[in-house]
Amino acid sequence: MARIQCPSVEEIVAVMQGKAYKVFENPSGHDINLVGIRNSTSRANGFDDWLGLFYWYDGIWNMFAFPGTTDPGTYYRENPLNVRGTAIMKPGQYRRAYRVGRHKGYKAMQQVGPITVYRDDNKDAELNTTGTKEDEGLHAVNIHRASRVRASTQVDKWSAGCQVMQDPDHFDFFMTLCGRGAEKFGNLFTYTLLESEDFIKTE
Repeated sequence: MARIQCPSVEEIVAVMQGKAYKVFENPSGHDINLVGIRNSTSRANGFDDWLGLFYWYDGIWNMFAFPGTTDPGTYYRENPLNVRGTAIMKPGQYRRAYRVGRHKGYKAMQQVGPITVYRDDNKDAELNTTGTKEDEGLHAVNIHRASRVRASTQVDKWSAGCQVMQDPDHFDFFMTLCGRGAEKFGNLFTYTLLESEDFIKTE
């Protein structure tokens, strides 16, 4: 499945405001909004979503968005780690749910506040959210990278529900900006997961 075109920061802000989500915009810079945009497909095992951040500085929005996945890979859809089913993050805004922390020993954005996931429990390659049970809590759904040495081509085992960036260089830059935000505004971040369908314009 091809990656969707990344919306502009103005489009993202408009959608977030339309949903009455919080948009952080302290003008002194690095008041960071973490955001993911999910491609509306049910079978993808590639990095066809967008993960990134944006902040207001010097009178303009600054946005950095990178290829990633907001879905678990096919392997963990067919082999869930949790007996209730594989975690698929539910779109929404999760206030103060992440901090600069650790994922498997390296620096990443660690879940520290509750989020809601769908539990896909039928062990097939499809992403199933309709009619599935929702589960709110601490699920170790972190924001991290795939391979540490190269851009990965398939999600496979890189995500059992986490939000995962494809390229380690992109991820390192992302974490540098998150570190600056933590130093300036405190080490708690809000993550907003949107869907490509949110940006479909209707006449």
